[in-house]
Amino acid sequence: MRTSGVLLAVSSLPSRYGIGCFSKEAYDFVDFLVTAGQKHWQILPLGPTGYGDSPYQSFSTFAGNPYFIDPETLIQEGLLTRKDCDRFDFGTDPQKVDYEKIGRNRMKLLRIAFANSELRTDASYLEFVSANATWLPDYALYMALKGRFKGLSWNLWDEDIRFRKKTAVDRYRKELSEEIAFYQFQQYHFDKQWKRLKAYANKKGITIIGDIPIYVAFDSADTWADPKQFQLDRKMIPSGVAGVPPDAFSATGQLWGNPLYDWSYHKKSGYEWWLRRIRHCAGIYDIIRIDHFRGFESYWSVPYGDETAENGHWEEGPGYDFFRMIKSECKGIRIIAEDLGILTPAVNRLVKKTGYPGMKILQFAFYYGDESSYLPHNHVRNCIVYTGTHDNDTTVHWYKSLNRKDQAYLRHYLNIKNTRNVHWDLIRCALSSVADTVIIPMQDYLGLDGWARMNTPSTLGGNWEWRMKGDALTEDLAQKIVDMTILYGRMSLK
Repeated sequence: MRTSGVLLAVSSLPSRYGIGCFSKEAYDFVDFLVTAGQKHWQILPLGPTGYGDSPYQSFSTFAGNPYFIDPETLIQEGLLTRKDCDRFDFGTDPQKVDYEKIGRNRMKLLRIAFANSELRTDASYLEFVSANATWLPDYALYMALKGRFKGLSWNLWDEDIRFRKKTAVDRYRKELSEEIAFYQFQQYHFDKQWKRLKAYANKKGITIIGDIPIYVAFDSADTWADPKQFQLDRKMIPSGVAGVPPDAFSATGQLWGNPLYDWSYHKKSGYEWWLRRIRHCAGIYDIIRIDHFRGFESYWSVPYGDETAENGHWEEGPGYDFFRMIKSECKGIRIIAEDLGILTPAVNRLVKKTGYPGMKILQFAFYYGDESSYLPHNHVRNCIVYTGTHDNDTTVHWYKSLNRKDQAYLRHYLNIKNTRNVHWDLIRCALSSVADTVIIPMQDYLGLDGWARMNTPSTLGGNWEWRMKGDALTEDLAQKIVDMTILYGRMSLK
């Protein structure tokens, strides 16, 4: 069945509290997708953001972002008042997340709700804590400790707790018990609100495509709580860190800095941690997009301490053995392979062997003289076509940035004379593809310029900030989308 959907981060939804969340506006967006004939809502990772406010550098691969908890719902539940919410400044620009103000004030608001809660007698809360015992206690302790050590990364904590000596863990669990309960409280409400929103979307026929970053952050509960999974020495210093070599995005490569997995350990354990991770994601998403899929075939290892990724080298990943285990132990889970970047025949063979659909990005296609696999006439059914992703520019600004020869090639290929609505020409091209599924970033449907770009790889500052205006989802836009969706057979008229 041919289908289509929209890419929009939860943080990019409009709301009165400075950042998109699981509020009425999220439900309105689901309704818009239905009216527009769409079947999928693709989001970015839902984890608590860390370094650079990136959802790909999270404090936990299992926890949810407390910024997404809807204050309005907490008001309805009697945990907050309108006066409580209006006390804080969450930013005034409706099209931009002010992370400094959100970080400073959101937790203060949640602490008020926590103080008004009755957790010890809340059976559903206690059930949630018990059901998530494999990760929640470590995460909550880790976050409480970060507060105790004034936000420092775990490798800078006192030696006894840095190395998780039992006496230190027991002492801090007792000393920080109230703070630990606060972080568990956040996760309980995140989980409850998200699952309610997802159930609403599913009931309306919308599937949620979620994103699972291949790596975890060094400064995370995952690394601190179970360091043997990673390439760390006895002093907990990485032998190498993650990144990618120089490419179209960056002449010096992308230095991500994440700890690399000890794949030999994971294989001996039967990939137990990864299976838990995949199952957890399957519980909160309908379809999982695995980020940086090529890293499972081979990954770029950068010497720890290097300032760029240029001097890295390739190391062998787990290969199909990893996916054989997933297919055996996690039956029925739908996966998308983010097969972008520097691809080799071995990577392409791995994608083909898994049977997972890969990704085709139209912004990578139209370069004069390059017979790219991203060109529409080279698409296959088993793939997901995008105009661009969260790492690409908006289509409007991307076209402006092309040189004249590439612009002419695109116009000739698409047979367009006037590029005033070039974003709609690329959308039409995507929807007309033979690919089973098409996902269009919301910025492209809105025809926004480069200021609305979500992320520029290898840069800090100004990323992950874009928000959609509250009046953006018009009836005219929904009608235009649904007309094109019907035209290209991605919506049944029956």
